[in-house]
Amino acid sequence: MKARRNESRKKPRCGGAVAAWLLVPLLVLVVLKTDWLLQVTPRKSSALNNFLHSTVCWLDSERVRKGQQLFDVGKLKDADPTPKTPDSVAEGTPSPASSDEIAGDSIDAIEGRREHILIIFGWTYTDVAAPRSKLTCNFSSERMNTCAMEGDVRMHGKSASFYVVAVSDDSYRPENGTVVIRPYPRKWEKWSMLTVREVTILSGAAAAAPPRCTVRHDVPVVVFSTGAYSRNFFHSMTDIVIPLFNTAREYDGQVQLVATDYKNKWITQFRHILAALSVYPVIDFDADDAVRCFPSARVGVEGHAELRIIPALSRKGYTMTDFRDFLRSAYSLKRAWTTPVKRSSGQRPRLVMVLRRKSRSLTNEAEAIATATEVGFEVVAAGPEMVADMAQFAEVVSSCDVMVGVHGAGLTNMVFLPNNGTVMQIIPYGGLRWDCYAELGYPVPEMGIHYVEYEATAEETTLKDVYPRDHVVFTDPLAIHKKGFDPVYEIFLEGQNVTLDIDRFRGAMQQIYQSVTIS
Repeated sequence: MKARRNESRKKPRCGGAVAAWLLVPLLVLVVLKTDWLLQVTPRKSSALNNFLHSTVCWLDSERVRKGQQLFDVGKLKDADPTPKTPDSVAEGTPSPASSDEIAGDSIDAIEGRREHILIIFGWTYTDVAAPRSKLTCNFSSERMNTCAMEGDVRMHGKSASFYVVAVSDDSYRPENGTVVIRPYPRKWEKWSMLTVREVTILSGAAAAAPPRCTVRHDVPVVVFSTGAYSRNFFHSMTDIVIPLFNTAREYDGQVQLVATDYKNKWITQFRHILAALSVYPVIDFDADDAVRCFPSARVGVEGHAELRIIPALSRKGYTMTDFRDFLRSAYSLKRAWTTPVKRSSGQRPRLVMVLRRKSRSLTNEAEAIATATEVGFEVVAAGPEMVADMAQFAEVVSSCDVMVGVHGAGLTNMVFLPNNGTVMQIIPYGGLRWDCYAELGYPVPEMGIHYVEYEATAEETTLKDVYPRDHVVFTDPLAIHKKGFDPVYEIFLEGQNVTLDIDRFRGAMQQIYQSVTIS
């Protein structure tokens, strides 16, 4: 009797096993396509439940840790198969950098929070510790604040928010779990920083209930701003392009750039540089209503100084030579070095003269061009119309040996000069030498080019037609500087033009000609 009983126990229950296996695809489909996660309820007589209790399931680790039981096998027949979508976050169109849209909490942990969980007879076991996210921030620079994130990082642009889920113990722990960054490297100018949108980074308890991801990216993200002074070419290079290179270049194109204070005109103007930094289109942070998952993120870009990179401060040790090599590649500029012209060859070194049309313009520019030509240069007169086409003008500058112009944003195009080229800055009258040198003189040697300056005298300014010679403008211009930037800007930067002393200018041109030619 006992033997028979044992034999009957050994017989396979084919019907129950087959039914169990046939239901596996249905259960997987329910778990993946709904907001519910599987929670098994033991039933001794059920072959299906015995099977399920010995099945390895992938579950969201946060749900398990919180003890949430959202689904019972017994209620399978009542389940609504319609995927649940959060009302607060609209679906976003994935960029080329992303995978297909992801629905449901069951895959929220895909960026580093997933555990291998074994459910056997109602007990839960984990065999892999959940990775933790990390947040680090740097507030020590006088120019910018930056934060870096790794792990489960979620971005919702429209609310200007980042969520760092399940941060590690060695992460930066801001008060109330919240830190605010304005991603523009000019933080000492509080009034201009107010024009830059704040980005809020939530971690710890503040990120305990993050929104569900709708788009998953497998590349890092870098957030920058095209606000503040982005209309000015000098500031675009100093405050945006160079810091963005310093921050994003290390990813070799495999990075998603995201711009807050998004300006389409700026994105179009600098499209060659942006395309060289990232193979993906720039995302408009302010208008983006998707919740995007990234493996890592950087909010804020690394700017060191006016038109400079300081290698000792650069995380990757970049230099301005590296930056200029990058520009040549981005614009396909073939000429890396100037070649001295032999004077007896009949060839002329090329000189591009950057001409202004409003303030600080050359009132006798025709004579200046003629003088440079007489000295021996082939002169390219570059007015605002030519300079406006950045790609075209980059090629023009790259073809030249020398650049000349009055202090202003246009001289920033010196970044396109070949190595060993020369730039001459004409400094307007009014005690401006130090300021002009700091912005467009001091950075020049680090670019591998030569710097010459020509400082206009009281006889070469149109201010002599506005103020009497006994006015403080002429007797003590530095006294005006002591009153602050506004009067300096109004009088000496916006309030004058320059009339060159042609004989003096000819002497300067002759010296440069000798330096770029050989006998």
